[in-house]
Amino acid sequence: MSSSERFAIAQVSPYPWEAHREVNRYVERLSDELCARGHRVVVVAPAESRELVRESRALVRRLADDPEALWAQPGCAQVIAVGHGLPFPPTRRGSTASLPLDLSRTLEDLLEGAELDFVHVHEPFSPSAASAALRHSRALNVGTFHSAAERVVSTQLGRRLTELRFGRLDGRTASFRATGELVGRYFPGDYRVIPPGADLAERPARADDELVEILFSTEEERGALRTFLRALRRLPGALPWRATVWGRSADGRPPSGLSRAIRDRIHFAGPEHGSEAQHLARAHVVVAASSGVAPAPQLVVRALAGGAVPVATRLPEYEELLRDGDLGLLFDPRDADTLAGQLERLVVEGELRHNLHDRIAACHEELGWSTVADRFEELYAEVAARRHPPDGKPAVRRRLEARPLIDVDLHMHTDHSPDCATPVETLLETARERGLGAIAVTDHNEITGALAARELARRDGKGVPKVIVSEEVKTADQGEVIALFIEEKIERGMTLAETIAEIRRQGGLVYVPHPFDRMHTVAGYEDLLGIVGEIDAIEVFNAKVAYSGFNEEAARFAAKYRIVAGAGSDSHVAQGLGSVRIRMRDFEGPEEFLESLRAADIVRRRQSLLYVQALKFIKQRGSGRGARGRVDGAVGASKE
Repeated sequence: MSSSERFAIAQVSPYPWEAHREVNRYVERLSDELCARGHRVVVVAPAESRELVRESRALVRRLADDPEALWAQPGCAQVIAVGHGLPFPPTRRGSTASLPLDLSRTLEDLLEGAELDFVHVHEPFSPSAASAALRHSRALNVGTFHSAAERVVSTQLGRRLTELRFGRLDGRTASFRATGELVGRYFPGDYRVIPPGADLAERPARADDELVEILFSTEEERGALRTFLRALRRLPGALPWRATVWGRSADGRPPSGLSRAIRDRIHFAGPEHGSEAQHLARAHVVVAASSGVAPAPQLVVRALAGGAVPVATRLPEYEELLRDGDLGLLFDPRDADTLAGQLERLVVEGELRHNLHDRIAACHEELGWSTVADRFEELYAEVAARRHPPDGKPAVRRRLEARPLIDVDLHMHTDHSPDCATPVETLLETARERGLGAIAVTDHNEITGALAARELARRDGKGVPKVIVSEEVKTADQGEVIALFIEEKIERGMTLAETIAEIRRQGGLVYVPHPFDRMHTVAGYEDLLGIVGEIDAIEVFNAKVAYSGFNEEAARFAAKYRIVAGAGSDSHVAQGLGSVRIRMRDFEGPEEFLESLRAADIVRRRQSLLYVQALKFIKQRGSGRGARGRVDGAVGASKE
């Protein structure tokens, strides 16, 4: 077992749970394996059963009072049906599909009420339950992309929205290298390849050479049946073979147009004639003849796990599974002649068939669901290890319990910033009027304003408000980062890693401002994942952010990685100062500050963003952009 930590995991499929889709089969078997290892797993999917949907909604409502209700059946995965499945009805505009309102609400209630470590979404393309789960998730997110060619192409009209959704993924996997390369071409990221698994089975002992059994599954590849039958017609009549065409809806009757000689050698079987697994156990050869519209790679994996030799079309997923022909034979899509030739070889050349059987047997253990679960446990553990310790430094927090509460604003600018005209004196005067006990002066790429503010506060105000000397530093191409508690200016234009190293050299704290505000220069999600262990605090509320969703995304990121949350007005005009404030215990130095912030409350006041931004614009136009001269009239004339 690769991980000793046990997680609460939601496995989310976009397809109705009753549908016999490869993704659903994957979700079911992976969930079973994880449950057997002690993880708590809930399967989330649409459903056609109204009764299951009603029962699921009732369970979700119970979570508000009893979060443990979701895990009432230890050792097995609870299935939550969040609404009806695809296809979804069109929107009023009629151009794209949308999620039913009840499905989205049920998902949101579930993911807010359940205490989850991971939300693992499968094929999270919009619109679907998987994409909606990614939108509402408050947990760590893992996305698995199976055979996604068709869906990738269909997402290009809404590519920007899809990019934002995928930006919430903390780990990405692909069932095949080809899938990862395809999705990564449109949505760049690190896609770890974790191939699908199968239930391992011992092949029954029998005389292989008497009659070669060939299996084809219409359940997986109905559209390729014609190619398969055409290939069988081309086989010499004297060859010792027999074929089974298995399908869940098969009625045992062959299609019309087959010659009597062929019909006598093909058995059309459904569930009443035995399961697919039973037929796989008897087969020497399994044909996967998809032309690429709906490949069935898990069928090939199941064939390999049962010891049968696959004959498959030359599709990237199949070639990958068969190791470019080492574990089976290949043919071009729709090429019935080559398929017939490959089948003839396997029937006639017993040595070839036995050699392929031996190669397949040598990698037998790699094909099981246990191996798949091992790899996902490794990924879960790696992602979870990025989380900060939940307790911080309790001894330091106990020391702070007797300290008075003060209000703090952690993000503001003076006329030492090129985009602000507020003098240091005005900033301090306004901070005192607003009752702020501490402020972080965070000028852009400069600390002279912060140093001046600290000196002036000590001289004129007896240290009130307390000034944290800080700097909002622009990195080369990874957004901005605020350095708290520094004494020397940090030069702009370094990499994010170099900037953090300089903050650390000075004994400062790394504070990430407005991390998901697309209207600022911000680090990408992948950038943040690369430094998540170095972040001391993150700004989860910025009063100037125009779209509340950006702040919500920051709060979600902070919560799932257990990063200490901060907030600030990001004021460029004195009137905005303290529009959001943090109520926390008084502190001395960065260590006490961080522990006090860990237990702080964020207090927001309604503030007109338009009003504050307009004042900023007027002041800049009146004094010249970046001017440091006083604009006392403009500042003093506007009182909140």
